[in-house]
Amino acid sequence: MSIKVKIKDSIFELEPEEVKKLIKENQAIAIKVNGQLKDLLFLSFLNGDEEIEIITADNEEGLEILRHSTAHIMAHAVKDLFPEVKVTIGPAIEDGFYYDFDKDEPFTEEDLQKIEKRMQEIIRAKNPFTRKEISKQEAIELFESLGESYKVEILSEIEDEKVSIYEEGGFIDLCRGPHVPHTGVVKAFKLLSVAGAYWRGDEKNKMLQRIYGIAFPTKEQLESYLKFLEEVKKRDHRRLGKQLRLFEISEEIGPGLIIWLPNGALIRKIIEDFWKDEHIKAGYQLLYTPHIAKLELWQKSGHLDFYRENMYSPMEIDEVAYQLKPMNCPFHIQVYKSELRSYRDLPLRFAELGTVYRYERSGVLHGLLRVRGFTQDDAHIFCTEEQLEEEIQKVLDFTVFILSTFGFDNYEIYISTRPEKYVGSLENWEKATGALEQALKKQNLPYQIDPGEGVFYGPKIDIKIKDVLNRAWQCSTIQVDFNIPERFDITYRGKDGKEHRPIMIHRALMGSLERFMGVLIEHYAGAFPLWLAPVQVEVMSISEKHTDYAKQIYDKLVQKGFRVKLNIENEKIGYKIRQATLNKIPYMVIVGEKEMESGRLTVRLQEGKNLELISIDEFLQQLFERIQQRK
Repeated sequence: MSIKVKIKDSIFELEPEEVKKLIKENQAIAIKVNGQLKDLLFLSFLNGDEEIEIITADNEEGLEILRHSTAHIMAHAVKDLFPEVKVTIGPAIEDGFYYDFDKDEPFTEEDLQKIEKRMQEIIRAKNPFTRKEISKQEAIELFESLGESYKVEILSEIEDEKVSIYEEGGFIDLCRGPHVPHTGVVKAFKLLSVAGAYWRGDEKNKMLQRIYGIAFPTKEQLESYLKFLEEVKKRDHRRLGKQLRLFEISEEIGPGLIIWLPNGALIRKIIEDFWKDEHIKAGYQLLYTPHIAKLELWQKSGHLDFYRENMYSPMEIDEVAYQLKPMNCPFHIQVYKSELRSYRDLPLRFAELGTVYRYERSGVLHGLLRVRGFTQDDAHIFCTEEQLEEEIQKVLDFTVFILSTFGFDNYEIYISTRPEKYVGSLENWEKATGALEQALKKQNLPYQIDPGEGVFYGPKIDIKIKDVLNRAWQCSTIQVDFNIPERFDITYRGKDGKEHRPIMIHRALMGSLERFMGVLIEHYAGAFPLWLAPVQVEVMSISEKHTDYAKQIYDKLVQKGFRVKLNIENEKIGYKIRQATLNKIPYMVIVGEKEMESGRLTVRLQEGKNLELISIDEFLQQLFERIQQRK
């Protein structure tokens, strides 16, 4: 009997013994049989008609299996150390794995260390993962006898008559698999943190304890990832936001609501001014619209039917129901309807930095990245069907320009297609999706399809920017909408003198100012480029006798329009430099005897390098050039 074996893109016909040798040489942890993942033990059941693919721990599917198996080992260790704990589920996730446990008291850092130690013992034992198929009823009786009520609940909802369980070293778990051949395959892992998690994500259910971990094929990969996590921690926008006095979230005001402190507000003003100026240049008209509107407006737009779970409860004013706005689009529709429109007016582009309010569960709120009130850099373009593709291309060009200005040149692009719940005709959905695809192709921008992730009124392009750590962040979006123009019955007078329906493009280039600011902080680790820095230069005197000269330098920089701080406090110069460095100030001008006598400046960069003594005019020229280049 020969077996077809696929290795990468090549297929070989091999005898069973040769297959086993190949599996050993490649350190396989699982196989794929006719496209389905299976345990290595499944090799015994092959009859020669199958095509198998060798799965190793260093590819995506193999890594997921490795991490899933590590989650099982962790659950085994927890049950050994805390027999009273009940286990629930433990999947592999994008960045590692987790397992949820029903334990009254939270796991401590000490507990995690004990669990890791026990896991190492289980790994050294090289316990084989053994799969067994049993009837659903047998499984229910088994887990009832073990006191695992969560497993029984899961089983009660499974329709299949047969289920699979896995056993290693006496620990039994309900699982589809596959798993690694034995626990010794796990070479490098680390438990990272503990968090609360409601059973099945429902706030009405019991709060469980979720332990997160990570596993890799090698210790070198694990160490590299842990260094990456340290870098992520250093760049955390919540920590830096507090350190640099950029923003604050107050429990007295409410979670998910941002207070912009003076430094953060100044950066926001710079971003807003740049945004407005560039939109006016690009042919947009700026708008300001209210924060609330009558509830019937949101009924007409379709948001009440398709977006209600993200909207706050209505309020009553003069016996009329009003709603905090979750979107700006119905307001822009009203502006369009405020005048009769002709084909000569199109395309018509409205833009607004509009603050919206959306309900987010408290468990998902995260600094600036997930909030309840945020400002969208929103715009809506009204155009004819003939203009649609060109307008999308213009928005793509504009997006690339805006993102690159802020230092983002690397991104992933997705087309999100029709979801299950949608409005409008299939014909219009196909037209809109086709226009998005054609625009990307003409711009030579590679993209992927994200099935079913469009919004209820139309398909969209999502652009995920990559930061300096290669993390992807969803920011820019371009959405085509045939639906809302129909709902609000907006028209334009065509060349033929008849009324026609315009197409509406929704687009946001930065997404929201809050989220974009959070990404910027982490991308630059708080050390903003000169044009964005709230304080661009700090002038500091070495001693009291240098105060007047420091003031002269300060005054000259301020007169030229730079954002400058004067530090003439009675502190040692080393302390002043350390504080300015902690505050991520791009330039420090140090004024002492040498500088007073020569009439020149000692300039220290934020990263610690000193420039040679330069004149004030040379320094000003350097600042002007960097700001002009937005660096």
